[in-house]
Amino acid sequence: MSKSSFLRLMLRTARHLIDPIQPAEDARDPAAAGVKRVVPGRVSEITGFGSNPGELRMYVYTPAPRPPLNAPLIVLLHGCGQDAADFAAQAGWIGLADRIGAAILLPEQQSGNSRGRCFNWFQPADVRRGRGEALSILQMVNAAAKRFGSDRSRVFIAGLSAGGAMTAALLAAYPSVFSAGAIVAGMPVGVAQNLPMAVLRMRQSDPYKGREALAEAVRRSAPAHSKNIWPRVSIWQGGDDRIVDPGNAQQLAAQWGAVHGLAEGSAVETQGLAPGVHHRTWGEVSRPQVELWTLAGMGHGFPIDGTGKDGSQPGFAVLEAGISATDHIARFWGLSG
Repeated sequence: MSKSSFLRLMLRTARHLIDPIQPAEDARDPAAAGVKRVVPGRVSEITGFGSNPGELRMYVYTPAPRPPLNAPLIVLLHGCGQDAADFAAQAGWIGLADRIGAAILLPEQQSGNSRGRCFNWFQPADVRRGRGEALSILQMVNAAAKRFGSDRSRVFIAGLSAGGAMTAALLAAYPSVFSAGAIVAGMPVGVAQNLPMAVLRMRQSDPYKGREALAEAVRRSAPAHSKNIWPRVSIWQGGDDRIVDPGNAQQLAAQWGAVHGLAEGSAVETQGLAPGVHHRTWGEVSRPQVELWTLAGMGHGFPIDGTGKDGSQPGFAVLEAGISATDHIARFWGLSG
């Protein structure tokens, strides 16, 4: 590839990262905006949850009736250009919360931080422990868990695209906070520290970074001089993704497999799944530490099964794929629904 062609490719990708195609409309109920009181059965905004150095907005959803004490807490991070509440509904997370009686925390990016409302997963000032957007989300977790009386041993986090990359960063920075996570079309921890590098690594995973270097990036993010019990991780990737190179999902599996001390060649493949669905696990067969789902033919987005039984429906970066990532992630986390 010539230098001029490479530069044009980077610029096209950067425009998607910074200023992606916006959804046609914002379907959130306007009456819910600015609400200081949590209304069961609706998405509500909470303010005053902490110093909020990342200048994010905090929304929550609780079923009606409200969850019992010691119920799980699910944190969901949207992708670029998405509305947090719409994404939660379209991807089936609201339906899951209603079925299992759990609260959902929905951090939302503001255009003042990113024109495309992408979480700044590649900025050291926003992903390091105790700083920026990472600290804002931790403050939200603490505020939500206190408000709802959540079981602090069952706090889970999932994210799509930039939200998936931020999910990986948070699992690394705060391993004792989250029991498990799910990264959908996301990026490994530590592969970029600025926008040009983020664009490059989105388009092509680093062919020279090995398992131990990837794992070390996670370990460097964690508290110093602590013996961490690392969160379990579910990884999802579309095989035809043109925004995030599917090689990044392979590196995510290598990164978290190495962190958990799992042998590279120890994967177990699930047989008899739907055509084009490839599922591998590492660790205990009954309760693996890492799993990787690859969906051939799927582009950049969050997969749903298309039946609508959980309230899910196609939307901006929410794609019919014949399989519900939300349902499978919930089972991986040990949540029934």
